[in-house]
Amino acid sequence: MTGYLLGVDIGTYESKGVLTTISGEVVAVQVRPHELAIPRPGWAEHDAEQIWWADFCAITRGLLAEARVAPAEIRAVGCSAIGPCMLPVDPEGKPLRPAVLYGIDTRAAAEIAELTEALGSEAIYRTSGTALSTQSVGPKILWERRHEPEIYAHAARFVTSTTFLVGRLTGRWVVDHYTAASFHPLYNLAQGEWDPEMAAPIVELGRLPELGWTTDIAGTVTAEAAAETGLAVGTPVIVGTVDAAAEAVSVGVVEPGQLMIMYGSTVFMIEVLAERKTDPRLWSAPYLFPETRCLMAGMATSGALTRWFRDHLAKELIQLEQATGANSYAALAEEAGCTPPGADGLVVLPYFSGERTPINDPQAKGVIFGLTLAHTRGHLYRAILEGVGYGINHHFEVLTEIGAAPRVAVAVGGGTKNPLWLQIVSDITGVEQVVPAVTIGAAYGDAFLAGLGIGLFSSYRHIQEWLRIERVVKPDPERTAIYRKYYQAYRRLYRQTREIMHEL
Repeated sequence: MTGYLLGVDIGTYESKGVLTTISGEVVAVQVRPHELAIPRPGWAEHDAEQIWWADFCAITRGLLAEARVAPAEIRAVGCSAIGPCMLPVDPEGKPLRPAVLYGIDTRAAAEIAELTEALGSEAIYRTSGTALSTQSVGPKILWERRHEPEIYAHAARFVTSTTFLVGRLTGRWVVDHYTAASFHPLYNLAQGEWDPEMAAPIVELGRLPELGWTTDIAGTVTAEAAAETGLAVGTPVIVGTVDAAAEAVSVGVVEPGQLMIMYGSTVFMIEVLAERKTDPRLWSAPYLFPETRCLMAGMATSGALTRWFRDHLAKELIQLEQATGANSYAALAEEAGCTPPGADGLVVLPYFSGERTPINDPQAKGVIFGLTLAHTRGHLYRAILEGVGYGINHHFEVLTEIGAAPRVAVAVGGGTKNPLWLQIVSDITGVEQVVPAVTIGAAYGDAFLAGLGIGLFSSYRHIQEWLRIERVVKPDPERTAIYRKYYQAYRRLYRQTREIMHEL
């Protein structure tokens, strides 16, 4: 088979595109960094026009130029992006305000409480399979209605990031079932439809996107989109999905019992299930294909926390990197590696943007506990890596408790470039992590899903033919025993400081 597949993913701090052959060979990669706007504490925003769409257009043009591929040779396009987000757009699809991002944006805490009280926590759980949290889109739409009524009134629809990209490409506004499930309480998990009763106090159903499956063809590239992106008019575009799900597919997490740990700006986990399971501490959704289910979990900060630490406490390493190319994160990891497991008594709660699962507490705060004059920057950095590891372990405990202990854990994302971090997580959890050789990320999964959408592959299991394993990270039993004590301190520390956090 000839031709190419195009995948583009818009992330929190950077966007990435990949061009592959039909057999999965990567022929071109483009990356564009961008900023995350924090206009006030608890808010997180992107300019959809200047970041999402501008990055997409620049990346597609860059890929075509780099690979010297004619636009007509692109067989299909797949998109993914951060999510779920809340973006009001006008009847022409133009953004009416900056996009309100996923669970790291905690502005709708009051609306979460109000809707939980008005609709009832049990009714919400029966409908959505989860409690409302900062990850939920419904409360953010209600926030828009309450705080920016003129924008709310003018909005033709409320969309997420992938829907916006696909809408700009094809003129059709559609969201996949996996992403729609995070619009709680608006999506009925059992029926696979928008729920009119839950939507009534929030938004009219006609102002929500259409529903479809990830590999459905949403439409084809319009003449206007072709002029901006360099793609050929008529190129098929799939519905697409959220970045984390596309990344899970990119590393072969498609079968029940397989779990992906994505080390990105946040940690995100997806476990594929044979049947639907729900727990109020986690998120439940259809997976990307009909008759598949999954459980999801997401921490609010991980890579964003290591970036915060580097930017504020290791500025000279950034300057050295700019001058010599010496990686600043690798230098910090080397300092951390010189300190022992447990960082000589330091414990970090990584709740620097509140926390999503499993505590679902938007008012949680970051804590660095146990500091002494003997501690160094290396101790602090190690304690941050360990704090994220304790958070991952908390999720593994919940999964085991509800009978969904994963049989395979696959590690992906930028954090896999830090061997110390992966080893710390395996040591804390006692779980092996498989690291694929190709970890380009969600864009690679988007390309595969695009091929699946136009019928180039007979099954989603074909992704295994695109993959090979680079290494397996095995836990050290002695370090696992050491971390058990620190993990218990981590759990107690939140319980004993939660009231103070909320007061602050």
